[in-house]
Amino acid sequence: MPELPEMETYKTLLGSLVGGKKISDVEIGREKSINVPVERFIAQVSNQTIKTITRRAKYLIFQLQDDSCLLLHLMLGGWMFFGKEEDKLSRTIQVKLSFGEQHLYFIGLRLGYLHLLSPEEVKEEFEKLGPEVLDPDFTLDTFQQLMQKRKGMIKTTLINQEVLAGIGNAYSDEILWHAEIRPDKKMNELDDEQLTRAYHSIQFILKKESNKVGIWKTRCIREMAKREVTNSMFMIEKVLNVPVAIPPF
Repeated sequence: MPELPEMETYKTLLGSLVGGKKISDVEIGREKSINVPVERFIAQVSNQTIKTITRRAKYLIFQLQDDSCLLLHLMLGGWMFFGKEEDKLSRTIQVKLSFGEQHLYFIGLRLGYLHLLSPEEVKEEFEKLGPEVLDPDFTLDTFQQLMQKRKGMIKTTLINQEVLAGIGNAYSDEILWHAEIRPDKKMNELDDEQLTRAYHSIQFILKKESNKVGIWKTRCIREMAKREVTNSMFMIEKVLNVPVAIPPF
């Protein structure tokens, strides 16, 4: 499942590809991937311009020109592909947003979803989420205060989205390895030094991974413009010889 660094990259890459563009057409291949009747979804989303794309935890929020939002959660197996119709992969498409000749395909949304919500409904969805761990306001003191209230194992605490937002199985393992803390260590057994190491490891690992994917994202956009490449899959795999961008991480 994509975690904070991957979703941050999706946000910036999609912002450069579809941000400010009008959705010319909408197709729904699986009704369960959306939350309202198909006719309503198509009517409300078609001909809307995507104003902004933001991230909260493992979610992406596409804000439309009428202030309604498309809330995306990829869950396990969900991914996206951006390109022309002839470039489309032979996979079942759950949702397709068209931008003229270019299309954003949502694939593998068996557990994931793309919901049409009001800003108030989005806010309600996020009410139980913990703080963003890379937010400047998320200080060591804030982290220590949060952890003092916990009693379970540190790994289950790190991946609990109601405690901290955006960390999953993969990065929790990396964080704890870097901090030299066993994942089954109980929270009430950690001393101040270990909590401090854990905090700095969260910052180090997530910033490092976000910067890593951010670097090749920037290179991809430059190469796309230089070579007049419009297909993001081609752009990533052929130009930079790295296997992943819009497909699953």
